[in-house]
Amino acid sequence: MADTKRDYYEVLGLQKGASEEEIKKAYRQMAKKYHPDLNPGDKAAEEKFKEVGEAYEVLSDSEKRARYDQFGHAGVDPNFGAGPGGGAYNVDFGDLGDIFSSFFGGGFGGGGRANPNAPRRGADIRQSVMLSFEDAAKGCRKEVSYKRVETCSECNGSGAKPGTSPKTCSDCGGTGYVRVNQRTPFGVMQSQHTCERCRGTGKIIEQKCTKCSGLGKVRVTSSKTVEFPAGIDEGMQVRVSGAGDQGSNGGSSGDLFVEVGIRPHPVFERNGCDVHMNQPITYGQAVFGAEIDVPTLDGNVKVKVPAGTQPGDINRMQGKGIQRLNSRAKGDQYVHFTVSVPKEITPEQRDLIMQLEQSFGTDVSKLAKKKKGKLF
Repeated sequence: MADTKRDYYEVLGLQKGASEEEIKKAYRQMAKKYHPDLNPGDKAAEEKFKEVGEAYEVLSDSEKRARYDQFGHAGVDPNFGAGPGGGAYNVDFGDLGDIFSSFFGGGFGGGGRANPNAPRRGADIRQSVMLSFEDAAKGCRKEVSYKRVETCSECNGSGAKPGTSPKTCSDCGGTGYVRVNQRTPFGVMQSQHTCERCRGTGKIIEQKCTKCSGLGKVRVTSSKTVEFPAGIDEGMQVRVSGAGDQGSNGGSSGDLFVEVGIRPHPVFERNGCDVHMNQPITYGQAVFGAEIDVPTLDGNVKVKVPAGTQPGDINRMQGKGIQRLNSRAKGDQYVHFTVSVPKEITPEQRDLIMQLEQSFGTDVSKLAKKKKGKLF
């Protein structure tokens, strides 16, 4: 059956040829939209989140992206389109190296195919996590759960049923590839192909491990306590070395990259390491001045409101913002004053306001008339 996997550019809402910055921006937006923490119990959102992560993993890697742009899913997923009618081509780039080597003495491809049993590093893993405004500002430790590939504990990575061992492939002698001589008008050409019998592994497993189905690897749920430094911002990543997929044949493990999203705060708005907020004051406080309590990330602080404060005036509170990464210095907090206007007043209050306006020379005849205790 043909694979129905969606185009990775379509998944991220991009056109082919999008820049690295566009890919990264689209990924952040989509990952935040479908993040499980913001869509609890929504299986459809969870699947979308995984699909977005898979698309980003390929398109953010220049090598994988080049293969994907040329061959589609078949260029990055060896299982894509497998079986009759799958439509995928088994492209062996090693053949090009051998052909050019025959003509030009080995100048192309440089030295043949790697040993299939050589150590291979595990893949990196990307995961996202949502932090509260305060946690991002002050730093925190969070338990992050994710899926990773590990060596099968049942067969210790051999892929063979316990008590049995893989055998060296007789067709390729354990090299993982076979050489083929072919007559051409230029003479006999030699090329090498992936061994069909062992599929390039150099080994034959006669009795497969039931836990990993002969792969030697299993995907498990893992968790890691990750430390997020004070001042971390939206879109930044924390790298956990060695927490990615386990390597093969003794190779090192990949890394875990945790990308940060930040939940909006009901009062504060962040701009770099500075914090902005709107602080309502009464008409009297604006006219006469006052001392009021203003919330900060470290608790309430007394702030003086100067007499004659206008709507939109700003009070800068130095050092009351967010700590800068890898520094003890902090940004500032900016308090934007807004004047609260009452929606309902009593007849007595209305008369007093009218008298005040008249004292300022205002033509009170042009003011709105009283109607059921409200001003319109």
